[in-house]
Amino acid sequence: MSTLLSLKNLLRVASSMALLALICTPVHGQWTKVPASAIPRGPDGKPNLAAPAPRLSDGRPDLSGIWASNGGYNQNLAKDLKPADVPYQPWAKALADERATGVHEREDPDANCLPQGVPRINGVPPPWKIVQTPGFVVIVYEAFNLWRQIFLDGRELGEDFTPTWMGYSTGKWEGDTLVTWSI
Repeated sequence: MSTLLSLKNLLRVASSMALLALICTPVHGQWTKVPASAIPRGPDGKPNLAAPAPRLSDGRPDLSGIWASNGGYNQNLAKDLKPADVPYQPWAKALADERATGVHEREDPDANCLPQGVPRINGVPPPWKIVQTPGFVVIVYEAFNLWRQIFLDGRELGEDFTPTWMGYSTGKWEGDTLVTWSI
């Protein structure tokens, strides 16, 4: 009888540990709220947005870190503009007007649980993380477990690449501005 109780206790402990491991797994994937040391901060600990941008050893702006949008841009990237101030090309204006009728709402990636793509994904609430190196920039999105690579090694866009949800991107620095091209 004591062997049976020991076996039951062992089974309970093993089941509890397995359940705990399953529950805690997502915790390891969450970004911590540890302030990055490169971000200039005021006396209150909040980021000092008036301070000069952090720089890398090569003098370029350091974009590395966790970024988040203020929200609301997921459905309308021009939400802060008056309709007359949106710089549509004629074909884009016609397409926007057609989509505003709601006829194509089933074509929206969100309606099909698919990633939104660039630039729309930058307007969704989950944060994203930028990892910057001299040869490329990687943007890791919490939403949909996506990433975007921007190659800075001088390569051309070309046509021979593996398609991804976030496209294929190359870029170069023009002064303090990172200029990118994507397909």
